Amino acid sequence: MIAGIRGPTLKFVHDPTAHHAREKHHDLVAVAGGTSKQGRSVVRTLLADGRFRVRALTRDPSSPQARELARLGADVAAAPLEPGHDDEWFAAFTGARSAFLVTPPTPPENSCEFELGCRLADAAVQAGVEHIVFSTLENVDEISGGKLFAPHFTDKARIADHIRTLPVARTFVMLAFFYTNLLEYYVPRMEDDVLLLPIYLPEDFRAPFVDPLTATCPAVLEILTHPELYQGETLPLVGDIISPREMVETFQRVTGIRAEYRNAFTRDGLLRWFPEFASDELQMKELLGMVNYAVDHGYFRPERDLEWSRRITPEALTWEQFLRATGWQGKRTSFNAS
Repeated sequence: MIAGIRGPTLKFVHDPTAHHAREKHHDLVAVAGGTSKQGRSVVRTLLADGRFRVRALTRDPSSPQARELARLGADVAAAPLEPGHDDEWFAAFTGARSAFLVTPPTPPENSCEFELGCRLADAAVQAGVEHIVFSTLENVDEISGGKLFAPHFTDKARIADHIRTLPVARTFVMLAFFYTNLLEYYVPRMEDDVLLLPIYLPEDFRAPFVDPLTATCPAVLEILTHPELYQGETLPLVGDIISPREMVETFQRVTGIRAEYRNAFTRDGLLRWFPEFASDELQMKELLGMVNYAVDHGYFRPERDLEWSRRITPEALTWEQFLRATGWQGKRTSFNAS
């Protein structure tokens, strides 16, 4: 547990024109990373449900994303997910019965994600939070016997292990590969009227994918509505299990745009399409470590229940439904959080 945290000093931003009546709300839920992909979807869903008050922790309460959450009825607290903000976290968690925590990935060189996540959870417990829901991933270092380097995965698993030692009820969600990775980071390019999609998996390897903007929220709502059912559980969130070949074929059918798969799975393939990664050897090692882990060991441990999220949310988006819902046609798309 962390020591030396002072009492609450934050001022919370709330939009007085928000359409939710305060008396309709009950337990307060604090959402760390409230304007992240996962965080803001959880905030919106909990507010729309009407049974919860919500406090969104964010770096900049004046950002468009934060102002929109305030307009919907959230309290917005300036509490960046960065080292050195323990006091702000403690203040933001004070009064909350539950908390949803997500930690941002940090550069693999001198990564601080593990320490940040542990201190964030400690602050929640010290502030009186009774139930933590944490977005975690598998421990790649442990599963691969130290052969694969993926601290973004392993650090989240180690944070989950730390939370298990704390005097707090806990539930863990574990998201599959994001569809949005292809929109933000592995962006296609047009050559000779054909859209080339460099994808970070072998062409015929079927892997789990999910939309982080719509999958996390119903899962967290289900967990907070029935916390006794999910104490200590780790719950995978999956929208589709699909290969790059199938993704490209579906993209062509939905959009009418000619498209072809390109290899961004091997080191040479990754650098062929994204030469900018050559400037950061450690980041490239991590990217290759994550995808090789999925291919060699399976993205999830074999005991995970991959059908759980679809049972509670039958409308969870498949790749085809994601394409139709977003109207994506291959252009770079940003999901900025502040």
